[in-house]
Order: sequence, then structure tokens, then C-alpha cells
Amino acid sequence: MTPTSTPLYEILYVSTLAPDAPLSVVGDIAAKARLANAERAITGLLVFDGMRFCQQLEGGQKQVLALLERIRQDSRHINLQVLHHGELAARRFKRFSLGYCLVEDDDVLERMESLDGQAALDAFAGLLSGLDLDS
Repeated sequence: MTPTSTPLYEILYVSTLAPDAPLSVVGDIAAKARLANAERAITGLLVFDGMRFCQQLEGGQKQVLALLERIRQDSRHINLQVLHHGELAARRFKRFSLGYCLVEDDDVLERMESLDGQAALDAFAGLLSGLDLDS
């Protein structure tokens, strides 16, 4: 690592779509986030089950924490819960400024809400194995 490079940092969180937010805002969130994340060198994946979000964000710590604060303030999200945060050895989603996919199992993200730390990361990794991320 060169002295000027910034260590990678990641956050994994779950939140719920606000009751008054229409489902159509999810596409808007993803489209705007892709542009903003690319400008800030943030990559990650957003998973949505029709009600809950699970998102992993990775990049410089300052940028990732600032983004998390913007998400916390976004009225389209409620019940935001950080499941894991910390340094990251290498990007998991370097191809995506924001990857986005839907899951049909309503319980998978609900179960993640009760996890934290390494258990949450392991559950997220298990979720990824069943997703089609090439499309």
C-alpha cells in the first residue's frame, strides 16, 4: 500500500422502506446512488426484498461514514441498523458503484436484522451465493 492510499472501510446495514414510500422510489434510490457512489469511489451491493434493504458499502472510511449518515437522514428508510463496520482488506464489489438485486425470500433479510459482526457478514456472504450478480 502506498502512503497516499486510504484503507478500505465497509459497512453492512439493514433498513426498512418507509411505510409512506412507494416501491417506485427503490429504483430511484439505486439510480442516483450509482452516480453519487462512482464520484466518491464507493462500491457495494443493495439487496431489497420488497420491504427491507440490506446494503454493503465499501470505500474510504470518511466517504462511507458520510454516506451512511445521508442514508440515516433519508426519510425513505426507517429502522436503519448497522450490522457490521470495519476495515476491509479488498473490495467485494469493485465492478459495482452500486449493485442492486431483489430477493424473493421475505424472511432472509428479516433474519439478518438479528445478527451482527462476523455472523452478519457470513449471512450476507451466504445470501450472495444465491444471487445472480452478473446481470
